[in-house]
Amino acid sequence: MKVLVIDGQGGGVGKALVSAIKHIAPAVTLTALGTNAAATAAMLRAGADQGATGESAIRYQCKTADVITGVIGILHSNALLGEISPAIAAAVSGSEAQKILIPLDRCGLHVVGVTKRPMEELIAEAAQAVASAVGQP
Repeated sequence: MKVLVIDGQGGGVGKALVSAIKHIAPAVTLTALGTNAAATAAMLRAGADQGATGESAIRYQCKTADVITGVIGILHSNALLGEISPAIAAAVSGSEAQKILIPLDRCGLHVVGVTKRPMEELIAEAAQAVASAVGQP
């Protein structure tokens, strides 16, 4: 299975996701995709198996992904302080991959019915959802 972790800015959420997924399901191969080199590097340091940076890499990898995870803003043009280009948002939303997204209202998106919870809980829940999606216990 091809699992993508997409993040931008400093890569903090992506780093936490990679670490949590690898803790629950160490055999899962993770591809870290950063909108910038710092985000990619942070995810690689956390244990991602491979990584790439930039719009072209993200667009290309989304075509064949089975699972995509990150903050909900990766679906929204100009989220993450403008780092999510319209092309990235289109590639993620248009991908046939299962999307496991963390609801962060900092991206200008408020999902009704989703309550505020600590980031650690959201990361753990997303990691468990990724593990389940790839058939890991």
